[in-house]
Amino acid sequence: MIPILAWRNIWRSRTRSLVVISAVALGIWALLLLLGFSQGMIASYIESAIENQTSHIQIHNKDFQKDKEVKYIIEDSDRLMNALAKDENVENTTLRSLSMGMIATAKGARGVAIRGINPIEEAKISRLDTKIIDGEYLSDKGRNSIIIGKSLAEKLKTKLRKKVVLTFQDVDNNQIQAAFRVTGIYTMGNAKIDEAFVYVRNSDLNRLLGIEKGGHEIAILANDIDDVELVTASAKSEVDTQKIAVEPYYVISPELNLFNEQMSSSTGIITAIIMLALIFGIINTMLMAVLERTKELGMLMAIGMNKGKVFLTIVFETLLLSMIGAPIGMLLGWLTIMATNRTGIDLTSYQKGLEQFNMSGMVYPSLTPDTYVTVAFAVFITALLASIYPARKAVKLRPVEAMRKI
Repeated sequence: MIPILAWRNIWRSRTRSLVVISAVALGIWALLLLLGFSQGMIASYIESAIENQTSHIQIHNKDFQKDKEVKYIIEDSDRLMNALAKDENVENTTLRSLSMGMIATAKGARGVAIRGINPIEEAKISRLDTKIIDGEYLSDKGRNSIIIGKSLAEKLKTKLRKKVVLTFQDVDNNQIQAAFRVTGIYTMGNAKIDEAFVYVRNSDLNRLLGIEKGGHEIAILANDIDDVELVTASAKSEVDTQKIAVEPYYVISPELNLFNEQMSSSTGIITAIIMLALIFGIINTMLMAVLERTKELGMLMAIGMNKGKVFLTIVFETLLLSMIGAPIGMLLGWLTIMATNRTGIDLTSYQKGLEQFNMSGMVYPSLTPDTYVTVAFAVFITALLASIYPARKAVKLRPVEAMRKI
């Protein structure tokens, strides 16, 4: 009886009801778009860091992590790589040789991290081959080829086919200087990364370092980010954890979790603001509805309708309006997220600023099904809270006085 009466009441003033429904729908649409955009930015930041810097998991000799001396290689790396290749949760692995050194040209010098890589395996982990903007990716041709970042090339005033000199220490702490020819220039979309790393073949670097076999870092890419814990546990079972460190990306770069938490806090605050705005909008509209029907409500109470039923009628009216607006807003939000997820939101005009935070100029909004459920629940609670004040106002009416109202 009460739900039917509430349904009829909300359509007695179609304009007012449509305003409330529109406000709820637009509020939910805006909220979902904001949440989707935030999740897209978080995903972009984490994916960029995983691809360009940390991979999903990295394995190092603990002494190398502490001292960065090139003599501390990963022992028995071939056996470990073979074991990882058999793990069904592992997509790809690669072995890198690492050294800190100096790169110099006639125009200047910079400190850099030298990465010796297997070109084919590295491409499957970091997609480095897709980031070459001039020249070519490392190949088997010639000896001592190097690819450097765009920002580094600009600072050193060098270009393709020019020679640069790398200076570093070998396993016996002897200073080594070697000439390399620039065969490619890359960009990660982040000037700091472009300046910090140079890439050479690990066969060339190992020869100069005096390493016959092995490397300093094993980078692992899991099939899915949700598999990282399983792969980490599996890798730890294959090594002596007293000597070898197996670390997932969030341990290597704690700032990834910090950024995620900060963005979640920000979106939580904005969600609360939007819900608060909806509460006041609904309260205002429903209060107008109660005041306009003062005489009617007084008459209903005079002929025997108790205050509890009057209270529930107003509550049901509010909930029904929200239940109509919510699915519309959800549908609009879902369609918008799906459309922008395919095309992306172009922020390349802010690329310089985004580069400082290691973010891409394209953001692809996305939401999990759990988010839609959470938003729907939040809207229900918001509507319920918003209905209380108008409903209390209605039950406080005195039937005799209310019937005298014009």
